[in-house]
Amino acid sequence: MIEYNILRPANTVGLIQREEVANFLFEHLDEYGDPKEDISKAIDYALNTGVTPGGFVVTARKDNEVIGAVVMNRTGMKGYIPDNILVYIAINCDYRGQGIGKELMKRAIDHAEGDIALHVEPNNPAKILYEKLGFTNKYLEMRLKK
Repeated sequence: MIEYNILRPANTVGLIQREEVANFLFEHLDEYGDPKEDISKAIDYALNTGVTPGGFVVTARKDNEVIGAVVMNRTGMKGYIPDNILVYIAINCDYRGQGIGKELMKRAIDHAEGDIALHVEPNNPAKILYEKLGFTNKYLEMRLKK
């Protein structure tokens, strides 16, 4: 049986649990991942009380092991930028194709207050799931790396 949990800034989420989610995402984001330090920053941003606009983390666990996770950060820019940005989602490769990603996304969407943005590579298979859930691409994102 899979257990889904929403971790919020109001919850006491210890360092061990944060590290467990960061390690999981670092391992299972595959070629779409970031350095572990950046993943940890996004988790801290989502779960720190009062320091940032916050957010939340949704986890899927089986036999007390993380098999899926979503990190959602609030932007604090309601109106001119979407209220939330889905920063990370990953499913353990042994559990992909079983609807866990879809369930994590549904729970994240239901829990988020306001609009949600996300970035996805054009060749990422998750793009199909996002489109089925109603996400559209209104803009082409451009970045200047300094």
